[in-house]
Amino acid sequence: MTVRRVVPNIQSEAVQESREFYGLLGFEEVMNHGWIMTLASPTTAAAQISIMTRDETAPVTPDMSVEVDDVDAAYAAVRDSGAEIVHPLQDEEWGVRRFFARDPNGRVVNVLSHRSSR
Repeated sequence: MTVRRVVPNIQSEAVQESREFYGLLGFEEVMNHGWIMTLASPTTAAAQISIMTRDETAPVTPDMSVEVDDVDAAYAAVRDSGAEIVHPLQDEEWGVRRFFARDPNGRVVNVLSHRSSR
């Protein structure tokens, strides 16, 4: 399994202000679904940050996202380890397949693959 990128998720009620702040650091908007907006470096596409009010399709807002090349293999490994699955493996309407797991520190990790790259 290969990690493609790791993205911190910042929960915010000040989404526009956050966009402007991170814009000062060179980030540009690359995705906006209303409840989640992703900003990326224009020169290093994997350097990203997501700002979200809340997760629209999951019971909790994840602390970070880890994109992998094979989310099904990641799910099996995490499940078999006994780690807590917070949100089941499923396909989302915006083109990702994902699940949430809790790490040993209590952080919620959104593990995903884009369906087109599976």
